[in-house]
Amino acid sequence: MQQAAHTPIHKIVIVGGGSAGWLTAAILAAEHNVDRGQVAASPRLDITLIESPDVATIGVGEGTWPSMRNTLSKIGISETEFIRQCDASFKQGSRFIDWQQDGVLPGQPQKQYLHPFSLPHGHQTLDLCPFWLPHRDSVSFADAVSSQDCLTQLGLAPKTIATPEYHFQNNYGYHLDAGKFSRMLMLHCTEKLGVTHVRDHVTHIQGLPNGDIDSLLTKENGLIRGDLFIDCSGVKSLLLGEHLQVPFLCQHSVLFNDRALAVQVPYADDLSPIASCTLSTAQSCGWIWDIGLSSRRGVGYVYSSSHCSDSDAEQSLLTYLGGINPNVKGHGAAEIRRLSIKPGYRARCWQNNCIAIGMAAGFIEPLEASALALVEWSANTLAAQLPANRAVMDTIAARVNERYERHWLQIIDFLKLHYLVSRREVDDYWRDHREANSVPARLDEYLALWRHQAPGPQDIGHREPLFPAASFQYVLYGMGFHTAMPTHVKPSQQQLAQKLFSENQQRTRALSRNLPANRDLLDRVRLAGFAKI
Repeated sequence: MQQAAHTPIHKIVIVGGGSAGWLTAAILAAEHNVDRGQVAASPRLDITLIESPDVATIGVGEGTWPSMRNTLSKIGISETEFIRQCDASFKQGSRFIDWQQDGVLPGQPQKQYLHPFSLPHGHQTLDLCPFWLPHRDSVSFADAVSSQDCLTQLGLAPKTIATPEYHFQNNYGYHLDAGKFSRMLMLHCTEKLGVTHVRDHVTHIQGLPNGDIDSLLTKENGLIRGDLFIDCSGVKSLLLGEHLQVPFLCQHSVLFNDRALAVQVPYADDLSPIASCTLSTAQSCGWIWDIGLSSRRGVGYVYSSSHCSDSDAEQSLLTYLGGINPNVKGHGAAEIRRLSIKPGYRARCWQNNCIAIGMAAGFIEPLEASALALVEWSANTLAAQLPANRAVMDTIAARVNERYERHWLQIIDFLKLHYLVSRREVDDYWRDHREANSVPARLDEYLALWRHQAPGPQDIGHREPLFPAASFQYVLYGMGFHTAMPTHVKPSQQQLAQKLFSENQQRTRALSRNLPANRDLLDRVRLAGFAKI
C-alpha cells in the first residue's frame, strides 16, 4: 500500500554494505538516533542494512580527505582505535611524480609537486597567489604558502602523540584498509548505533504506482518494507540504475582510464618510512598509486585500455614494484587484482524515494581520492535534510540533485586539469588528453582566463565546493602552468603578503624540528594511543 504523503519517514533501508553503506548508516544513526553518545530510548529512524554475503571488499588501500576526521568523531569512533583496527596511516595530500613532462633520465631527480590538504597560509586574509607569481622561478607555490610539501618530503607526521584525537598541527586525512574499515563500521553500527544488519540477497524490488519503491524481497528474510531506500549496491546500482532506470552519463570521452591493476606490497623491513601522502606516478598510459598503510603498501596502476594492453600494464606495474622494494618476491600475475572502471555518474542521485550513495551513484578514476569524500557529502547531506515525510521529499531531492550534479562536474573538470596542463609528449595517451574534443568547454574557458589571472573563489561559482580555488592553484602551478604577472598590487597588500610568506617559512622550520616521523607516530599510537578530547 502506498505510504500516506504526510506519514513521517521512519523506516530506512540501505542496500549494500562496504564503506558507503556502513558510513551512511552510521551518519544517519548518529544524527537522528543518538543522544549524548547513547542510542535514544525512542529512535526516530529504524535503519536496516541489507548486505549480500557473497560480495568481498577489494581492500587494496584507500585514501580519504580531512573531512573523515569530523565524520569519525561525529559517529563516535576513537581515532586511536580506528588507526589500530584499520591499518590506517596519515595522509597530508597527494604527490604527483613525472606528471609535468616525460620521465627523466636515470640518475636525474624526478619532477614532482604536492597538492597538500592545508589551504594557503593566511588564505582568509589575502590570496597569496598573485604575490607569489613574480617569484615562481625561485620557490614553488606549495612551498611558498604551505609547510606540507617540505614536511612530507621529510617523512614527518601531521601531529604529535600529545595532540588530542582528531586535532592537528597540519591538516590531514587517512590511508586505510577498506575491508577492515567496513568491518569496524559494521560492528560499531550494530553494537552501538542500533542498526539492523541483514545478510541476504535481494531477489525482487516491489514498486508502487507512483514509481516509489515499496519493499524488497530477500531470499532468506522475506519482504522488507521501507519509507526511504538508499542504494549502496556499488556499480550494479540495483535500485537507482536497474530498477528506477536513471540514466548513466559516461565520461570516458573526457577521462580515458577504464582499467586498474592492484596489489598489496610488504615494506622492505619494519623500519621502512611510511609516506604521509599518496604517491601518484605518471606512466605511459596512466598512473600508479602508492598508498602507505601502517603494515604494508597498496599499489595499483590505473590505465586506459584504448592505449595500453593488459599485459603491458601489468609489466609496468611489476617494474614499479621492483623499484620500490627489490626484495619483494612472488608478486606475479596471480596476486594482482584486475578491476574494470566505467567512468561516469547517474543523471540524478535521488529519484522518487530512493537515493544512491557511493559507486551506485557514480565512479571515476581514484585520482585525488574523491570517492569516500562524495560518500561523506551524500550521507551528511541526507542526514541534515532528511525529509519529514513523503510530501516534501521531491523538493529536497531536487535540491540535492542540483548540488550532486555541480560536484560531479567540478570533479571531472579538476581531474581533467591534471592531464590537460601536462607537457608529456612521447605517448599518445597524454597527447590525446589535450585534444580539444576531450576537453569540457567550461574548463577550456577557465584555462584561457587563468593565463591572465590566478584562479580565485570567484571562478568556482557555488558555495562549499569539493575543490576550492586553492586546489586549482596547487595543481596548475605545481604542473608549471604560466599565469601573467599581476600588473598592479597595493603596497599595503604587498607588505601583508611578505609577512605571510615569512610566517609560513618560520612555521615550516619549527614544525620540521618538532614533528615525529610518520612511522614513529603510528607506532606510538598503537602502543599508547592519542590523548582523548
